Amino acid sequence: MKELVFFLEEPSASAMLDGLLPRILPEEVVYRKIVFEGKQDLEKRIIKRMQGYLNPDARFVILRDKDSADCIALKTKLRNQCMEASRPDTLIRIACYELESWYLADLAAVEKGLNIPRLTNFQDKHLFRRPDIVPNPANELQRIAPSYQKVSGSRAIGPYLNPENTRSNSFRVFIAGIRRLAS
Repeated sequence: MKELVFFLEEPSASAMLDGLLPRILPEEVVYRKIVFEGKQDLEKRIIKRMQGYLNPDARFVILRDKDSADCIALKTKLRNQCMEASRPDTLIRIACYELESWYLADLAAVEKGLNIPRLTNFQDKHLFRRPDIVPNPANELQRIAPSYQKVSGSRAIGPYLNPENTRSNSFRVFIAGIRRLAS
């Protein structure tokens, strides 16, 4: 049985994955989530947590928001930590700019999850066609969906996210990486 271990910077990512992963992973793949208390905590504890993980065959996935960081420098830093932990095969994925970009890319999922009628009407607007370039997607999501709260909203939206959605390149690459690891 394959095991995927997700290192996540926040509980909202965990809540979203609970609705998404069962729909894209084969039954023989189990997943675990290790949720950290923010990106600094994640980066500080990656090496020890990987080295101390008991299943030597587990595959690791790190999911972190880009926020205002330089994406290449951030990925290099995380890659170096994984190599130091003797886990160079770790899948590192950066949500550009934040996890909420993925929600802006799939307003049908937000509409269903949060029960907000006609939200999909916004999908063809420029902002929602290329959400990875929106510097503060959480604020934008809050503007169009005032009931959105990070954890409960992610839990509600996750089951409806379309894994075939390509509006967010960072989401598309995340899904492709997960499918590759699971196969």
